[in-house]
Order: sequence, then structure tokens, then C-alpha cells
Amino acid sequence: MNLIQITPGAGGMYCGNCFRDNALVAELRRQGHDTVMVPLYLPMTLDEAPTAGATPTFFGGINVFLSQKMAWYRRAPAWLRRAVDAPWLLRWAAGKTAKTRPEDVGELTVSMLRGEEGCQTRELDDLVTWMARLPRPDAVYLSNALLLGFARRLRSGLGTRVISFLQSEESFLDSLPEPFRAESWRLLAERGRELDGWIAPTRYFADRMTRRLGLPPDRVRVACSGISLDGYRDLPGRPAGGFRGADPVLGFFARMCPDKGLDTVVDAFLLLRRQGRFPRLRLKVGGGCGPGDLPFVEAQRRRLAEAGLADSVSFHPNLTRADKVAFLASVDVLSVPSRFSEAFGLFVVEALAAGTPVVQPDVCGFREVVEATGGGRLCPENTPTSLATTLAEVLSDPDALRRMAIDGRRAVSGRFSDVAMAREVLDATRSLLAPGPATLPTGH
Repeated sequence: MNLIQITPGAGGMYCGNCFRDNALVAELRRQGHDTVMVPLYLPMTLDEAPTAGATPTFFGGINVFLSQKMAWYRRAPAWLRRAVDAPWLLRWAAGKTAKTRPEDVGELTVSMLRGEEGCQTRELDDLVTWMARLPRPDAVYLSNALLLGFARRLRSGLGTRVISFLQSEESFLDSLPEPFRAESWRLLAERGRELDGWIAPTRYFADRMTRRLGLPPDRVRVACSGISLDGYRDLPGRPAGGFRGADPVLGFFARMCPDKGLDTVVDAFLLLRRQGRFPRLRLKVGGGCGPGDLPFVEAQRRRLAEAGLADSVSFHPNLTRADKVAFLASVDVLSVPSRFSEAFGLFVVEALAAGTPVVQPDVCGFREVVEATGGGRLCPENTPTSLATTLAEVLSDPDALRRMAIDGRRAVSGRFSDVAMAREVLDATRSLLAPGPATLPTGH
């Protein structure tokens, strides 16, 4: 098949969706499918070889911002817009990015969802014109539903099908201030009718977004996310004693921010140490940490220091892939108690691939992944007390810990690898494309 994947880059920040899309494109190519990765906004920060190659970055972040804020810039000469899209300038902008605040991008989100009726019409025309020079794709994948404004022009300009992945858009949209929140959801539901199909990583998120957007259930498929197992296959198995070292280690690996629940893990760790059942328990914190995350991270450091536990905790920001794998293989149990609506949680399968069981709150799509792998436990509430109680149960049973490690690692190899992900995405795509040739919906 000829396929195109359109994925927004997050600049200097690590992005699970970028990791997932990059791994998907790489594996689709290995399986013999001509697949082009098209990056948007800013360069992608990845821990694997990028698949974009020489493809330019469209909707350059600086151009998008200026088009939104300055009406005259939408008519700026092409040479100026090309200069602003220079790779070195986008790399510079990516290095300056911090955490995007929803209250600052509500207007821009609405404009992007309006597509050819928004402020970024020239950017959309440039994208479609460039893609029209490629062999006609069988399908174009949108990384997430926030790109639905592209669908109408892609279908009419390329004569192709457009399929959107669903990847945790809900929490971002719900965090927008009014009136942008309501308008964004309205536009999503309206523009969503123009798509040929949707692919979600869990049944939970498929059902949830089907309800919220009023999607036809027969146009929604589920294809689990997966990871490349390079670097994981050669890791040693779990020791018979259950723990990997002399002291048990609790791990956290995700974006170091409140949304991912780092403070909840710190609270649970403090509770476990105060209870005295695990007097030598250590905490290792890893993951992305951008400029906007530093004040929050420093606040957690101060709390730990005030409790006299600074020497029992270590922080490991922005690791390379090899260092990430080593980090995950060095902890005994991992927990990322996200506060927002996780569509999947790629960190779960990354931990299981390293033979590290997980303890997750029974929310979002975590139940599906934990039950499908047998690689962890669910705590009934997303609170420090509930998390600490379940962690204590797991850490008190080294034999069960070892069984979960073995079962989880085996399940990821069979069901949650990049090979399995590409196979499921292809099956879903063929199913969605089956009815016939691409046609625009009635009325457009």
C-alpha cells in the first residue's frame, strides 16, 4: 500500500504520540509498504531513528503562529514564509519551547480545525500541493483528531481516503477555555463526518470518543499501540528473588508533570517510607523534562528533601533510548498515575518489555492493557493512599512480582510490538477502505 502519516512534532519535548507514529512508519516500511512521514509544526524529538528523512516540516510553527496573529502575514510573500520555515530556525524555536498552555492556544486550535476556512489556508495548500506530487496514496493517516481540518482538502486534492488515529485528544480539548472548548468539540463532530474512519489504541478510548463525537461505530476500529523491541530483547530475566538489587526500587517514567501524576507517586513513596514496611525503598524518576516542567520538579525535590529522603531518590531527565531501556530494567515496579484521559499509555508496554511490572489506577485504558498482558495490578482509586496500598501488596510478594514480569514481557513481544501494531493498523485500514472509491460526503 501507499500510505502517508502526518504527525505534529513537539519541538524539544518528548511526545509519546511521536514515538508511536515513528515506530509505526518504520515497521510499515519493513513490511513492504511505501510510507511517507510528514512532520508538522516543529521537528520531532525521538529516541529512535527518525523516519521523516528529507521531507520538509509543513505548517512550520512560526508561520502558523504569525498567520494566526497577523492578518497581513497571511498575504506575506512566499520568500519570507520560506525563510521563516528554515530548518535551523525551526530547530531554534524547538529549543525554546516549554509546556504548551491550553489557555494560550484555544483560538489557534479552532482555526486549525476549521481547515481551509481558518487562518492557515496557505499552509494547508502548500501541504496538499507537495503531497500531490507523490504517488497517489491509498490512505492518509492523521496522527490525532486535532488535524481533522485537513481532511476535506486532502480528500478533494488527492482523491484519497483519510483516517484519523485517536490519541488522548480529549484532555487537551477539555482543558481549553471557553468559548474555544465548546467550539472545538463542535468542529470535531462536524469535521469528523468527513473522515473515512478512525483507529483507536484501546476499546475504552474508541467507545468514549464515539460517544463524545457521535461517530458511526462501524467506522471506528481498534489497533493497539506498540513499540520497537530493539534493546529490550537481550535484557536479563527477572531474578528468582523478585527484586533486581539489594533494595526495592519504585520507578516513574513519563513526562515529569502534574498531568502524569509524578506528585502522586512522590506522595505514595513518602507514605510507604513512613509506614516502615519498606525502610530501604528507593524512588527513581525518569522521563521528559522541559523548561516549563522545572518548577514542578524542583517542588517535588524539596518535598523529598524536607522528608529527609533526598538520598533515596534520583532524577533522570531526557534520557536516550539506550538509557531509557536501562532505566526501566533497573526498577522493580513502575507507576505513572496519569490524571488525564490516557488513550493507551505507551510507558506501560515499555516497562513490561523491560520485565518491569506496573501498578496503575483503574482508569482510562489501563485496565485493557494490564488484563491483556498480566503484567501488573490496578489500584481502585487514583490517590496516593490507594496507590501506596497496591504497591505495598505487590512489593510484599516477590514471587508474584516475578510472574507478572515474565507474563508482561511475553505479552508485549507477542501483542504490543511494532510488528503487531503495524499488522493491526493495516487490518483496520483495509477494513475501513473496503466499501469503495473515495468520494466526498454529500454536501461538500
